[in-house]
Amino acid sequence: MHRYSQITIAIHWLTAVLVVVAWFTAVGGRSARTDPSYVHFTVGLVVLLLVVPRLLARWLGAAPRIEDPQSRWLDLAARAGHTVLYAFLIALPLSGWYAASRLGVPVSFLGIDLPNLTGSVQGAPGEIADLHETGGTLILWLAGLHALIALWHQFVLKDRTLERMNPLASSDLTQDG
Repeated sequence: MHRYSQITIAIHWLTAVLVVVAWFTAVGGRSARTDPSYVHFTVGLVVLLLVVPRLLARWLGAAPRIEDPQSRWLDLAARAGHTVLYAFLIALPLSGWYAASRLGVPVSFLGIDLPNLTGSVQGAPGEIADLHETGGTLILWLAGLHALIALWHQFVLKDRTLERMNPLASSDLTQDG
């Protein structure tokens, strides 16, 4: 296997788009309590749900092998970077759900009311909400760095990294390029 499955590729790009949509639909401060963005909540929960099959696929060995592995430190850096991205993809939706619970804003997903993760408060929702807001911006920076590194692999190292996740690339990749 030289590239990810079409399903994994679709989930990857859908997740990327949804993270951007979540960032653009976010509301903070008093607006979050008085006029919450249910689109933001829904998109965040979809991101959380999409992480599950991605992680399962990784743990089951569905990631294509790297044909020309770079040095050990590059491999370690790639693993660390992916781990951080996955941590954000899990922590951001959960911290948002927690913050909404603190604000007393009901969270529903596709018409199903979800339980509060904590009791509501009258004042500011707390540090978790602040971390959620900062994390939302950080994940965009991390995703941008992730994209730049993929481009570096493709055009500087010439290791065809982008072809592994390109939905338009041929599934018949050969080793000689």
